Amino acid sequence: MAAVIAPARPAGTVGLAESSVQGASAWLLLALGALFIAVPVLALLGRSLFDATGTWVGLANFATWLQTPSLLDAALLSLKLAGTSAAITVVLAYGYAYALTLSAMPLKRVFRGLAMVPLLAPSLLMAISLVYLFGNQGLLKAWVGGSIYGEGGIVTGSVLWTFPHALLLLTTSLATLDARLIEAARTLGAGPWRVFVTVTLPASRYGVLMAFVVVFVLVLTDFGVPKVIGGQANVLATDLYKQVVGQQNFAMGAVVSVILLMPAVAAFFVERALRGRQSAALGVKATVYQPAPHRLRDRVLLLYCSAVALSLLAVIGVAVFASLATYWPYNLQPSLKNYDFNQMDGGGWATYGNSLRMALGTAVFGSALAFLTAWIVDKPRRFGTLREAINLVVTLPLAVPGLALGLGYILFFNAPSNPLHGLYGTMAILVACTVAHYFSVAHLTLLSALRQLDQEFEVVAESLGVPFWTTLWRVHLPVCLPALLEVAGFFFVNAMTTVSAVVFLYAPHTQLASVAVLNMDDAGDVAPAAAMAVLIFVTAGVARLLFAMATRWVTGRTQRWRIC
Repeated sequence: MAAVIAPARPAGTVGLAESSVQGASAWLLLALGALFIAVPVLALLGRSLFDATGTWVGLANFATWLQTPSLLDAALLSLKLAGTSAAITVVLAYGYAYALTLSAMPLKRVFRGLAMVPLLAPSLLMAISLVYLFGNQGLLKAWVGGSIYGEGGIVTGSVLWTFPHALLLLTTSLATLDARLIEAARTLGAGPWRVFVTVTLPASRYGVLMAFVVVFVLVLTDFGVPKVIGGQANVLATDLYKQVVGQQNFAMGAVVSVILLMPAVAAFFVERALRGRQSAALGVKATVYQPAPHRLRDRVLLLYCSAVALSLLAVIGVAVFASLATYWPYNLQPSLKNYDFNQMDGGGWATYGNSLRMALGTAVFGSALAFLTAWIVDKPRRFGTLREAINLVVTLPLAVPGLALGLGYILFFNAPSNPLHGLYGTMAILVACTVAHYFSVAHLTLLSALRQLDQEFEVVAESLGVPFWTTLWRVHLPVCLPALLEVAGFFFVNAMTTVSAVVFLYAPHTQLASVAVLNMDDAGDVAPAAAMAVLIFVTAGVARLLFAMATRWVTGRTQRWRIC
């Protein structure tokens, strides 16, 4: 029997059934985004306008906040510490990024990998390590004139855990430096310092500003470092925690969340504007700079990078050592006593199992939703307004701090009138909140991967009568598979290390390892807290290694066309 060939369709047309499926999918994704991202934020904003009894008071809560000296001081101190931490971090990361991109320093890949190590650990680990180094019984207590607890400790811990974030942005910015500018300056007789001041630094200014903005927001909204090592220093993040957990004052907690939201939203728009201007500054004829060896410069940068990398590793190494010490600092014999979590306050080994389940669920559901959302936003050529609405909603978490999102989840999902009230206190809501918290980065990553493909693929498929789901399965998904695995690894690691987004949402049977670190530290079990933080760090490291191996294998099997 002769094969039946489907009649060719005109380019740009889609069947009614396919159009209906695409439209239904788009509306479903928009509904999910609104339900788990936009509505909780709106609930947070709405709650700030009511008092504790549910009576409308307008902006009276904000007036009360402004008239409370301790709360206003917390906001000013938060801005000060965030600005100081961001400035120090950007300066340190700039030198490191310069060495990785614009020098012939040896072992670049090794130093790049070492600098990324803090990404695998919760911010609590850095703070706990500083306690063991410079605390009341710290190894190097004599090195600090006073106490590590307070503003100095917050800045130091914040610099340590945000360093990789700034480095990623700065290396990207410096790697795009046009070699022609440097060569022109040298031809005109400019020395190394003048080239740096007049060419390199101005060309990377947008990267510097973006790194500053990103670190500023990370420090401003971080909860772990000030909670562990902040001492009497009261910042917005810890004040929000006290309002909600300590005083059950959800109205004032919502006010503090909105205050915390304002600089994050402003920074979001500043970062977007800077990113757009940076992209426009890149010329189509730009050439990549290939640094020539320079003995003195390369040796100095090697020493600098060695010192920075050693500091990062030393801080993490101290936490590992302390977690294995029998009784700090009197009996430093190695033992696994501190890993007997069932004998400690904090939830026991069950919290670690909960974190693994939550991280796996976040990786699976988060990466699948991120891929489908990116596909809906980029590939269909209909429903333009609807697709733009989806893109707007799913990029909203970039400007929403984790603590604010978590409180929004309480106010929305814990409302008795909400039909989804049953989700509160379950593992499902922890997965949903974590996916929502980190969804924007995953969505943008997969959107960039999908945009590698020209729309001719869809045009040809449509003209041949191939359904869009076949093109998605056989073309789009294989091309994006390496990026999809990277996104899954990103979700897993962040789900293991997050504290702020879930600290308000767990129930006794769903407590997570990262929250257990916080609770054990509060109870005075600092060594077991360090042990749990180290366990999270090791788990995240192993997961990243497995995801990297899987990505490499998948790339070899599905991406050979790139080198043909």
